[in-house]
Amino acid sequence: MNQLEEFLNYLFVEKGLASNTVDSYRRDLKSFFDFLINTNKKSVQDVSRDDIVNYLSFLKTKAKAAATIARHTAALKAFFKFLYQEGYLPENIAEDIKRPKQQQKLPLFLTFEEVDKLLDSPVLNTPGGIRDKAMLEVLYATGMRVSELLNLNLSNINLEIGYVRCMGKGSKERIVPLGSKAIESLDTYLRWGRSKLLKNRREQTVFLNNHGRKMTRQGFWKIIKNYAQKAGIEKDISPHILRHSFATHLLENGADLRAVQEMLGHSDISTTQIYTHVTRGKISQVYRQAHPRA
Repeated sequence: MNQLEEFLNYLFVEKGLASNTVDSYRRDLKSFFDFLINTNKKSVQDVSRDDIVNYLSFLKTKAKAAATIARHTAALKAFFKFLYQEGYLPENIAEDIKRPKQQQKLPLFLTFEEVDKLLDSPVLNTPGGIRDKAMLEVLYATGMRVSELLNLNLSNINLEIGYVRCMGKGSKERIVPLGSKAIESLDTYLRWGRSKLLKNRREQTVFLNNHGRKMTRQGFWKIIKNYAQKAGIEKDISPHILRHSFATHLLENGADLRAVQEMLGHSDISTTQIYTHVTRGKISQVYRQAHPRA
């Protein structure tokens, strides 16, 4: 469908969305069009508001999570708004469709002790172990998204001053400081680990897999799962857990919410505020344990 490709190109070129985000829109909208095949709708001009409502109801019958349905709803609303603005449709048929309410899910994070165990797990007698140590230290030191970590180039790092420059969502660049442990581990990797993994001298990606190429998200997911198991951490580890831990630990230790927002690259502070719920829970727990009349 030409309008779909035009919309996706608009998201990538004009809105500056990341390719992973655009791919997510593509999958969700193609799922909608697959659903329409059963109703013999061959073009967007044939689609009605009822078709959209029926599709979202269909997702509910498939026991899709509220977050998944909300994402599909957002994709459909953005798509049909685009079609209306571009003159493909006489009206925006998705304008008054509401997104389902989502229960706010508190992020899972590690305790200080669990972070120490995880970061101490890599054995530093192989290039891969040196790399893994540096990756984990940098993630916890900066709170970067895994995709941002894996897209780091050599030019994005300044160990002398102690910062990394990363490209976030919407191609927004930000500078994040590095702690001393992360600087030490990253310096060791760049000196002794990366050169052993490097196959192409022109490769600029910082973190390489064992084939000398840019590491994938799946590759990193396996790495962190392996080290969590090795460290005896029983929590359901995800690649984002060090980002969540970074934010939670900073706020627990009195960091300013705005500063944490900047470091995480959140465009809206309400996104960062979810971590204050976590720290409030910690405060309540300490109060109940310590106050004689709690």
